Amino acid sequence: MTTPPSTTRPSATRPSPTPPPSTAPRPAPWVRTRLRAAPLATLLGAALAFVAVLLAAALPRAQDRGADQALRSFLERSAAGNTSLQVTAPSPDTGQSAQALDATLEKLLGPTGSTFRVDPDRTVHGARTTKRQPLMNPELSRPSGLPPSMNLLHVREAEAHVKLAEGNWPGSTPTAPAQATPGEAAPVQVVLSQKAAATLGARVGSVLKSETRVDGTPSVEVVGLYAVLDETDDFWTDNLGCLARACEHFYNESLAWDVDALVGTGDLDRMAAWSRTAEDFWQLPVDVGRLRADRLDATRKDIASYIAGPTAATLARETGRPRLHTTSWLPERFEEARVRTQAAAPLAAIGPAGVGGVAFVVLCLAGALAADRRDAELRLLLARGGSRAAIVGRLLGEGAVTVLPAAAAATALAVLLLPTPRLAPTLLSAAAVAGLALLAFPVRAAVLLTPARPAGRWRRPVAELLALLATVAAVVEVRRRGVAPPGSDLDPLLIAAPLLLALCGGLLLARLQPVVTGWLARLAGRSSGLVGFLGLARAARGSGATGRTGPSVLPMIALLLAITTGGFGAAVLHSVDSSRLGVARLTVGGDAAISAYGKSPLPAGLAKTAGELPGVRTSVPLWIDHDSALHGTTVRSSQVTVVVADPAAYAELSRTLGCGSFDPALLATTGASAADAPLPALFSASLAGRAVQGGTYTVQPGDGGELKVRVAGTIDCTPAHPARDAATVVLPTGAATALMGGADHPNRWLGIGDIDGDRLRALVRSKLPASSGTPAPAPAPIPGSGSVAGPAALDEPYPVSTSAEAVTALGSDPLQRSAQRLFWAAMAGAAGFALLAVLLTLMRAVPERAALLARLRTMGLRRRQGVALILAETLPQTLAATLGGALVAAAAVALLGPAIDLSTLVGAHVPNGVRLTAGPVLTQALGLAALVAAAVFVEAATSGRRQITNELRAGDQR
Repeated sequence: MTTPPSTTRPSATRPSPTPPPSTAPRPAPWVRTRLRAAPLATLLGAALAFVAVLLAAALPRAQDRGADQALRSFLERSAAGNTSLQVTAPSPDTGQSAQALDATLEKLLGPTGSTFRVDPDRTVHGARTTKRQPLMNPELSRPSGLPPSMNLLHVREAEAHVKLAEGNWPGSTPTAPAQATPGEAAPVQVVLSQKAAATLGARVGSVLKSETRVDGTPSVEVVGLYAVLDETDDFWTDNLGCLARACEHFYNESLAWDVDALVGTGDLDRMAAWSRTAEDFWQLPVDVGRLRADRLDATRKDIASYIAGPTAATLARETGRPRLHTTSWLPERFEEARVRTQAAAPLAAIGPAGVGGVAFVVLCLAGALAADRRDAELRLLLARGGSRAAIVGRLLGEGAVTVLPAAAAATALAVLLLPTPRLAPTLLSAAAVAGLALLAFPVRAAVLLTPARPAGRWRRPVAELLALLATVAAVVEVRRRGVAPPGSDLDPLLIAAPLLLALCGGLLLARLQPVVTGWLARLAGRSSGLVGFLGLARAARGSGATGRTGPSVLPMIALLLAITTGGFGAAVLHSVDSSRLGVARLTVGGDAAISAYGKSPLPAGLAKTAGELPGVRTSVPLWIDHDSALHGTTVRSSQVTVVVADPAAYAELSRTLGCGSFDPALLATTGASAADAPLPALFSASLAGRAVQGGTYTVQPGDGGELKVRVAGTIDCTPAHPARDAATVVLPTGAATALMGGADHPNRWLGIGDIDGDRLRALVRSKLPASSGTPAPAPAPIPGSGSVAGPAALDEPYPVSTSAEAVTALGSDPLQRSAQRLFWAAMAGAAGFALLAVLLTLMRAVPERAALLARLRTMGLRRRQGVALILAETLPQTLAATLGGALVAAAAVALLGPAIDLSTLVGAHVPNGVRLTAGPVLTQALGLAALVAAAVFVEAATSGRRQITNELRAGDQR
């Protein structure tokens, strides 16, 4: 019997067999697939993010480096004593020791090191007497019969800065009391410098005595002489008196010598007996190289607390010196530095603001281009069930893979190339730009995937009205209180005024350009050609996006921002250069000057030969006397400066310098005039106010004689003595030289033109007699006289000065150079981004343009005509932006320029602000327009043929 097969079903607990491995392909990762699908777009997006983040991270660091360098340079140019903390305290009556001085120094250095640091290697401390005592020894030098006077000092580690030349150093043990005379103390042992001892007539072993007092005054014994290793060392120049050499001291016209002597540690307790009082001192030089401009306010507060505040009270308690007193010039220097930084801040901020605005537009355009390129794909994903949030999330993932590594690399590169202590501004700027680069495409995609709503016709007018109101408010505020009001920080709204003007100009051009371009298209349509009409019509309609009714406003705004900020900043720099040249010319008296000391004349023939040098356009030899007197005015007698010069040449010099222009005919004299007739003269405005019209006055030169003059005209200033309040009389050559002694030989020469200072100095040296000695030392320059005193003037018998050298000196401030370098670097970045905005716009319209050109090619369109069509379509927007940017830049200069103070950037006080000149504005506008036009032409010529060929091969898929 056959057993039937079992039909029992398997138990539920019976393990199921292992399924075979699946052979279905796993889905590819989304991000990797999308990045591989468009490698060129991925690479370009990463490169754009890298450049934008690099600029954003580098600009704050460049600003910090420039500000720190300017602050340190400003403080280093001050005297070393102006950057130190001067601490003093009365010396203790008993128990004075070197160890006590050193211990107090350690406590004084304790509170430093947070915002400022004291250089311990340059500290100077010790003790000194507070009143010089006369030395009554009859053998000492007395130039005017007055005895020399002496102070005693003990300076720690002074031995390291001198070389003992004779004798020995004072001992460290107290001097034993003398036994010769009861009550008489032993002399205090001191050392003198060799130069001071030679001046006084003292030597080793000399015992110098002071006036006898009731309580007894110890004498001093010179036990050694030293030679100073380096007299220019800050150790000797900072409030240490006359330790290196004897000092001159004048009592009215009588000369006496002041000397200081060094005391050893053994006689510290006896110093007070020399002048009854003594004080301990500690000079703490602040390390200027470690100061930071961004922490200047905190540093000033800490310094103020050290001088008179909680820190000062704590130090007085810890040192056990209740009368501890600290002084310093640092708070005043910090305030000057802050004012200088505020004055230069507008130019330093205009460039970064401009490049930031243009970069923002470019990143938005890049996001729009990417969204338009993938519009069909994104809508397909949405139609197949994808949610907007999921799609935007995937797009964020794509961007994070490309943008974040590029941003991190750019930030690291900026930190490496521009090392500065501050990192927070760099990270914030880089994060902001990286976030914009990351979100531009996803946000644009989210907008495209949002269901369409009825467009509000009021949105754009309201936005434009808000932009206009913000611009008006910013301009009015700038005109009311200036770009950088004194005592306040820079207001970002005020710096944004040029950018707001550019924004309003872009919005206005966006309204006007389609109308004007459409009108030009209709004019072109009446001609027989098709290319011009079709290109202008497409430019007026706007191409590249479905449903677009006009050209995109973003590229135009980018160009306007770049041109406006570039033109405005260039106008500022041009005004700075012209003002600096004007100040230099007034300081020198022209483009070049040769001066003689006092009233001594220039070498014979020097003025004539100097006028024949290459580049000299105007040569003015003149005679100047600063010690003349004018009689007959309402104040009876006035001290005046008399200038005798040829009227025609001097009038040309005054006109060129813009200083007291006058008609040379006013100083004309006729040969038939009587010998005693008054000479015509030009009076300065301050002097003319004290003169009676039609009156005759007497001029008496300082070396005698007199001359009758009459007022022929009034001048505000004169090149030979440009001070506005100076009392000046200008006389013509001829009769004046005959009546005034010495006026026939000029003592100064002024020239206008492109004059080489080295060649002029060589000419002066060639005119010197071979055996001539140097004239008497130059007197102090008269304020406002236009004379220039410098190191070279002390070595030259006839000092030569040029305006080019004066301009270089005025522009040597690192604050000025830093602001200019930062501006031009930012303008280069803005121009690059503006060019990229135009190229992105061209790329945005590539598909539609390629289809159009392919169809027209089948109808006989030639290659050159295709390039001309692309140019006719794209250049109107560029030309409109160029014209509009130049007009907006000119408007910005006219509206905002008078509110900008250029004194800090010039290097001297100038009353006028930024002046409107066409050259700088047009240079920036036309330069950027030429760059954009060349890029458009290259893109059209190189890519137009390839686009047409590809389109003809693929066919029209639209």
